[in-house]
Amino acid sequence: MTKRIQPQQTAAFYAQAVASFGISLTSMAIGLVYLPAAPWVRAFLTLGLLYVVTSTVVLCKVVRDRQEVSEVSSRVDQARLDKLLTEHDPFKVDAA
Repeated sequence: MTKRIQPQQTAAFYAQAVASFGISLTSMAIGLVYLPAAPWVRAFLTLGLLYVVTSTVVLCKVVRDRQEVSEVSSRVDQARLDKLLTEHDPFKVDAA
């Protein structure tokens, strides 16, 4: 059975993703604090920002889970095919 090569994330890529998320969230929070608007408008926009962040996290998890499920099912299919190919003998003659 052949095993697929899993793409690995480098530490730099992970750090960049975490830093980007932190910087964007912090800058939006600071922007909302200093927004020249009524407090209820800032609170509404803050709730909207939190909703977008949580929705993004859930979407990332769903996409990752779907990819893992398809990868596992393709591995099972590949294992079944490999087993059939190893058990098949083209020169075997069935006795009558």
